[in-house]
This record gives sequence, C-alpha cells and structure tokens, in this order.
Amino acid sequence: MKNEEQVRSLFGISLSNRPIWQQFLICSSGFFFGYLVNGICEEFVYNRLKFSYGWYFTFVQGFVYLILMSLQGFTTKQMVNPWKTYVKLSAVLMGSHGLTKGSLAFLNYPAQIMFKSTKVLPVMIMGAFIPGLRRKYPLHEYISALLLVLGLILFTLADAQTSPNFSIVGVVMITGALIMDAFLGNLQEAIFTMNPDTTQTEMLFCSTVVGLPFLVPPMILTGELFRAWNSCSQHPYVYGVLVFEAMATYIGQVSVLSLIAIFGAATTAMITTARKAVTLLLSY
Repeated sequence: MKNEEQVRSLFGISLSNRPIWQQFLICSSGFFFGYLVNGICEEFVYNRLKFSYGWYFTFVQGFVYLILMSLQGFTTKQMVNPWKTYVKLSAVLMGSHGLTKGSLAFLNYPAQIMFKSTKVLPVMIMGAFIPGLRRKYPLHEYISALLLVLGLILFTLADAQTSPNFSIVGVVMITGALIMDAFLGNLQEAIFTMNPDTTQTEMLFCSTVVGLPFLVPPMILTGELFRAWNSCSQHPYVYGVLVFEAMATYIGQVSVLSLIAIFGAATTAMITTARKAVTLLLSY
C-alpha cells in the first residue's frame, strides 16, 4: 500500500479513518458494481444492437460525468493542480476509452477481456519510467502477476477460438488501449503522489474537460460522429442506456481513482483483472 496522508472519502463515506481492509472493501465494491453494469450495457449496445461507435459513446459518457460532478458541487475553485497537469493524462484516458469501446465492434467481449487482462504487467513495468514514481517491484510480484494473467487468458481461449468476431483490426485497437492503460494508472498515481491534496473528483473532472476535445478529430475523420448521430436519432432509447451506463461507470471510475490514490496503480490493475474474470463468467 502507498503511504497515504490525505483525508479521502468515497461518495460521502470516509475512508481515511477506517482500517485498510475496510478501505479496500468499500473501494472495490464500488468498482465492481460500476463496471459490471458497464459490461452488461456494452454487451447490449455493441453485440445486440450492433451500434459500434466507441468514440461517440465515450464523448456522451464524458458529458454525463461532468453533469454528475456538477451535481455533487464540484467547481474549478476546488482545484489544487494547474490545468496543464491533466493534458497528457486526458489524451491517454480518452484514447483508452475510445479504443476499448470501439474494439467491441471487432472482438467479442470475452476476447476483449483476454487482452485487457494483461494490463497488470505493462502497468508494473511502466511504473519504473514515470517521473514522480520510479516504482520497482520484487521478482515474486511479477511472477504472481504473470500467473494471474496466464490463468485468465487460458480461461478465455475456448471462446476466442470459436468466435467469428475476432479480427486483426480489433486486436490492434485493443493493443493500443492496453498501451495507454499502462501509462494511465501510473500517471494518475504520480499526480496523487506529487500532490496528495488532489481529490478523485478533481482528477476525473479535469481529465474529462481537457480530454473531450481529443475525441472530436477521430470522430470527424472516421465519419463516426455523423453515423452515430443518425443511428441514435433513429433509436433515441440508446441514449437512455448510455446515460445509465455512464452513471454506473462514474461510480466505478471514482472508486478506481480511490484505489489508485490509496493502494497504487499496480494493485489496482490486479483488482481490475479480477473484475474481468467475474465479468467473463457472467458472459457465458
């Protein structure tokens, strides 16, 4: 666990005055709930409705985040970091979300989980190169992470071999998302480490505000903006699903940031990998 001095809370629940196991349980529960709902909604939108607009859906999700944070009373006056702190983080965050959601058009959900489950290894490796962290792990932790990854990959191989929805385009997209994820967690941990007064809400708010413009060029260049707008206009109930998904994912996102702030990026990556195993079980 990281050395944590900042008083932290999660949706009004104080974390700092609780034992470590309770902090872990509260944050992990919020994360599991948010992303299990997210997985169900994504499966419905991408595989059943055949709507594969990852950049556009991420764009809509960002606006829902901003509305939820404004309802919680967050304003820019509460910021403790300059805006420039979040430029690199925002580009990586939005790229990861867009590529992850877009890859579902080419990969089935268990196949995507198989690739994303390897995130813990690049996160651990990348931690040694991020300024402000320079984090190194003992050999037995790398071996433990490798065994965790191999176990989940083997668990998904049967489905990946039989599914026709498994293409090189999807592999390239999910690999790009994986590389960005390796930077993302470590950059977030570095910001929390260098300025312990940073709150989870500030990080999510600023990275969303700065990151939304990064989504516009790929949406326009690929023509996805216009296709998605027309498709969703013909099926407006999709927006209801997206808003519900975004609300659940918001709970998951803030919970993840709490885990990173308290326990670090690598530990959080292991928890997210365990969540992928649960999601995979539910997908069968």
